Order: sequence, then C-alpha cells, then structure tokens
Amino acid sequence: MIVNLISITVYLLIKFYSFGVRADTCDTYRHPRYGYGQCIDRDQCPYSLYESGLCESHSSNMQCCFSLRNTTNEEFRAVWIATVDNIDWPSSKTAPPDQQQAELINILNTIQLLNMNVVIFHVRPAGDALYASTLEPWSFYLTGAQGVPPSPFWDPLAFIISEAHKRNIEVHAWLNPYRARMAGATYELAPTNMAKRFPQYAYPYATNIWMDPGATEVQEFIVNVTEDIVRRYAVDGIHMDDYFYPYSDGTEFPDNATYAAYQAQGGTMDKADWRRSNVNTLIQTMYTRVHVVRPKVKFGISPFGIWKSGVPAGISGLSSYDSLYCDSRMWLEQGLVDYMTPQLYWQIDPPAQSYPVLLNWWVEQSAKGRHVYPGNALYRTVPNVSNWSINEIIRQIDITRSMRDRLALGNVFFSLSQIVRNLKGIQNVLAVLYERKTNVPKMPWL
Repeated sequence: MIVNLISITVYLLIKFYSFGVRADTCDTYRHPRYGYGQCIDRDQCPYSLYESGLCESHSSNMQCCFSLRNTTNEEFRAVWIATVDNIDWPSSKTAPPDQQQAELINILNTIQLLNMNVVIFHVRPAGDALYASTLEPWSFYLTGAQGVPPSPFWDPLAFIISEAHKRNIEVHAWLNPYRARMAGATYELAPTNMAKRFPQYAYPYATNIWMDPGATEVQEFIVNVTEDIVRRYAVDGIHMDDYFYPYSDGTEFPDNATYAAYQAQGGTMDKADWRRSNVNTLIQTMYTRVHVVRPKVKFGISPFGIWKSGVPAGISGLSSYDSLYCDSRMWLEQGLVDYMTPQLYWQIDPPAQSYPVLLNWWVEQSAKGRHVYPGNALYRTVPNVSNWSINEIIRQIDITRSMRDRLALGNVFFSLSQIVRNLKGIQNVLAVLYERKTNVPKMPWL
C-alpha cells in the first residue's frame, strides 16, 4: 500500500511539473547550466541553445533560448566612465571632493556587484587631466575651471585605481589624443593646455579646438603624456576611442601648412595617405613606448565600428578609413593593439550595419591573435534616443560569446549611466548574464 501511494505521488508530481513547463515558463525555468532563458526566434539563438515547450503562447518558431553564460573563467566585462561634459561622472563639476569620491565608490560597488571586471576611466577628455599632472591642466569637468586643482586636494585616477583594485577590477586610462576643447565649450584654456603650448597647430574645427595630427611636436607631446601616466600610476591599460582626425563638419580640415611642409621635405604621399600615416605613427609609437615602460600594460583602441563602407559586403555607413584617416584594420592585423573594441553601435538585424556581420569581420582581421571586445550601445536603450529593447543587448552579448573561440572575449558598454540608473532593468539582466565571477582574459604575448 505504501509503495502504491509513493508511486502515485511521484506520478502526480511528474504530471504536475511536466504540465507546468508547457505554459510560457521560459523566464522562470532554470537551465542547469545556462540559467534563465528568453522566448526568441530559434534562428537567432546562438549555438541552438534552446528548449521547446516553454513558449507555447508564441508562434512555433519562438523557443526558449539560453545564453552562453557562466561557461568560461575569462571574459572582458567592461564599461566606459565618460567624464567629458560630465556624462557619467562626476555628476557635477562643482561638487565637493567627498561627493565625487562617494559617487566613484557607488559606481565601483555596482560594477563589483554585477561581477564586471574592468572600468575604462576617462582621464584626458580634452587636453586636460583628471589626475595630478605637471604636463597638462586639471580638467574643467572636475573643478569647473581648467587648471584649478580640486580643493581639498585629491587625485581621481589614484583614487579609482586604489578602490577598483580592492574589488579586483582593472582600470584602463582613457585618453582622447587630439581634442583640446570640446564642441561648444567656452571655458578659458589653461596655459598648459596643448592648444596653448602649440598654438600654431591648434585649429578651431566643428566648434572644437583640434590639434594637428601631422605636427611632430604634437605627436611627441601626446606620447609623453601617455608615458607619464604609465610611469606614475598602476593603470592596467591605456585606451583611446574613435577621435583621430575629427568627424567632418563639411569643410576641409585646415592642415595645409603641415602637409606643405611634409612635401617640402620630399614627401610623396597624397594627403589622405599622409594623414593615415600620421595617426599610424602615433599608434605605433604609443604602443612601443608604453610597453617599454611597463610591458604588462594593455593597449586598446575603440575605433568607429565600420572600417570602410562596403567592407564587408553589404555594410554601408561612414568610412573611418576615409573620413577619420583611421586604418584600424592594420593596427589589429599588425598587433599594434593588445585589444580592439570596435564601436558596434547598431542592431543585429538591419543588414547595412549588422552587429554580427561586423563583429565576424573584425575577428577575422586579428592575424596576430589580439583580442576583440566589441563596444555595445547601451545608451540606445534610452527612450528618447533609440528606445532599444534590453533583449537587443542580451542577444548581442550572446552573439559575442558564440565567437569566443575566435577571440571575441567580452563586451564594453557605453555608457555607465544606464547601468547605474538600472534603465529597463539592465542590472537585473547583467546579474544573470554575469552570474559568476570571471577573470580578465590573459594576453600571452605580454
């Protein structure tokens, strides 16, 4: 009798649970390895990691898809912390130091809680410094007046390195090389701003002040600033984004004098190739000098996500090779970076700028085995920007993970603000995607 009761109970439990998983339980059913799933088109599910019978109110092509999560001990999980225009931090350039410090602690605690492991901290947004420098002035975005130190005194870069390392988070120092003042800014430049040091090479352009990449003195100064950071601070990496020659305002960049001087010395390249050569020289010199000072420091660049319009086939858009004079493919091919973070700020499905098509192309360019950590446009989830669904970001992370064996080893999010605000529940999503702690990928060539 007891045996019969046990058998009946087991039978009823099996019937109960089998009935329970038949009615849209994808978001509550927990896969033993991949966590909770989502009801999406099974053709968009990486590695076909889906189960049937969990999305019954949807059409038959919609299945419960599981992410490639928690399957590795190494993944680059990073976020940019933008200081220019006080986008992410500090919330106010006139806030007292203790408030600014508290904001950084809150940021790092949030990053730690989500098991992310890298912050890319904006230390040189416009020929200035969010750290103690004898070469450049204190940033307007820190104190409200360029060249004026914080009072009471503190050093944000030293502070974030110390606090991040306590939490096993890497700090990559993010520099803009040529921008001397932001578009529309009217504050007075300090005497040590590079536009004041080299006024003959400082050009008003697109309402910015932009330094001439063709000037040897400017190149050497930028390299010296970078080397100074690496010598004096325990940064884990140096990072530059997509601002090389400026985005066009419809007029010609005013570098005729430096190009004429190049020609007068016997130079034969046309202006476009000469401009690309100037940027290439800076990248190669920075990469070499940084690693001479500290061989283990990582050097990364986050270029515009399209190298050339039409490459790969079917992709169209701004050509960074022709418009920004940025030969980012060559840097990756020749190993002049330790990692590349192409800004793939487009959705998966539109064919003209398809996220997976572009990511696939970028990983194919890594002839030297350098890592690719695509940049993801979290800011496009903001309702008055593009109002993307959070599911778009989840799918992009899944697609990146599906290319892990080809050295697509993580993601970088812009910007931090959406994470701190938990916009559309992004913290909840990342808590699942990054359920387990992981290490930053090793770079055996360093």
